[in-house]
Amino acid sequence: MTRILLEVCVADAESLDAAIAGGADRIELCSALELGGLAPSLGLMQRAASAPIPVYVMIRPRGGDFVFDEREAGIMLTDIEAARAAGLAGVVLGASRPDGALDRDLLARLVGAADGLGTTLHRAIDMAPDIDAALETAVSLGFERILTSGGARSAMDGLPALARLHDKAGSRISIMAGSGVRAGNVADLLAAVPLTEVHASCALPIAQNPAAVAFGFATPTRGITSTAQVRALRERLDAITAA
Repeated sequence: MTRILLEVCVADAESLDAAIAGGADRIELCSALELGGLAPSLGLMQRAASAPIPVYVMIRPRGGDFVFDEREAGIMLTDIEAARAAGLAGVVLGASRPDGALDRDLLARLVGAADGLGTTLHRAIDMAPDIDAALETAVSLGFERILTSGGARSAMDGLPALARLHDKAGSRISIMAGSGVRAGNVADLLAAVPLTEVHASCALPIAQNPAAVAFGFATPTRGITSTAQVRALRERLDAITAA
């Protein structure tokens, strides 16, 4: 069986180092993971450029939905160029129309701007009213892969849709499961859907300074990637491959 690739999403330098030490194969670099991930700072991009594994940058200018206006589209295009200038491997993109369907026109512009970089379609697809049609849009735009939970809150809840997407994708595009993936359930996930890539945060909640919380500068906890959790997931994936 082919080695199963592990992508870990991180939002700070400590988590970046922890993911690499634990055996991640690829990084999704973000900020504000509590909002599902926003674009990271230029400084963090430049810090990640020295990573020994590929780093893909989240291109998302704000929290909330994925319906972006022309001002936000300009920011996203600038962030793609920042990722390129930093020497990173790829970008993570997504955009929706007000009805939740993928915004093909904006995505075409973003993918075009990312020419020469790797491209992942993020979980904006999970909000699409027709996830199968969204798959075909992603294929036609030339994305490498789709990060998805199968339209559910977690990948384990979305197994039927994940299996269907995997079958329909064939060799045209990779389906990467994310949301709630961990060492304790990844065997069940892969027994149901024979994916070649999975995505996880492998994060532990760390209590934040109470004064910072009281002033509204912080949420009560912040997720920090755990080297031990990354390693446990990597080892479980390797055991599945070897079985």
